[in-house]
Amino acid sequence: MSDTPEMGDLLDAEDPGFQEVLSCVFGIQRHESRTYLTLLDHPGSTVAELADVLDRDRSNINRSLTTLMEKGLAERERRLLDSGGYIYQYTATELPEAKAMLHDALEEWVERVHSSIDDYGGESAS
Repeated sequence: MSDTPEMGDLLDAEDPGFQEVLSCVFGIQRHESRTYLTLLDHPGSTVAELADVLDRDRSNINRSLTTLMEKGLAERERRLLDSGGYIYQYTATELPEAKAMLHDALEEWVERVHSSIDDYGGESAS
């Protein structure tokens, strides 16, 4: 099984977990879904804080956060420091919104699959 679960992985699983579904539907790696779930529990975290909690390198956390933001699962906010400069703080998309996004993505996929089935006319594949 790859680090990014595929639909077959979900279909074969008797009771797929939320993290598995999240990874599969959004096409993200397991460590990225783990970062999302951790961010839910630690809103407003910095890269360094997430790296400590997840016991991962900061560069890996940065890449995970970039992917999560691209997928609409996280947001970044710049906070000015009293001592000068700034840091970025990250917050996960609220769970109800993420669940709605999952449902929408699955419904779109199911519609495409049904169309593929309905449109198939029996001609041989090339």
